[in-house]
Amino acid sequence: MASDLDLLRSMGRTGVCWDNALAEAFWSTLKTEYYHRHTFTTIAEARRGTYTWIDAWYNARRRHSKIGYLSPLQYERQLASQAA
Repeated sequence: MASDLDLLRSMGRTGVCWDNALAEAFWSTLKTEYYHRHTFTTIAEARRGTYTWIDAWYNARRRHSKIGYLSPLQYERQLASQAA
């Protein structure tokens, strides 16, 4: 147990919905926008496709309301140009 090891948990109580809201939102998006729209013949194919979706779409081009409907890459480039 954490108390036996003198550790403090970084998250709240069990069952508190805010603890994993970001992760739940990501998995929902992945399943809705990618996984359920494809048929995979092998686990390797599913892994490659999922990696490509995350790297090429989710992290690079999807627009996000919290950053002015820019993609994460556009937002980072904007921050870098403002810092320069």
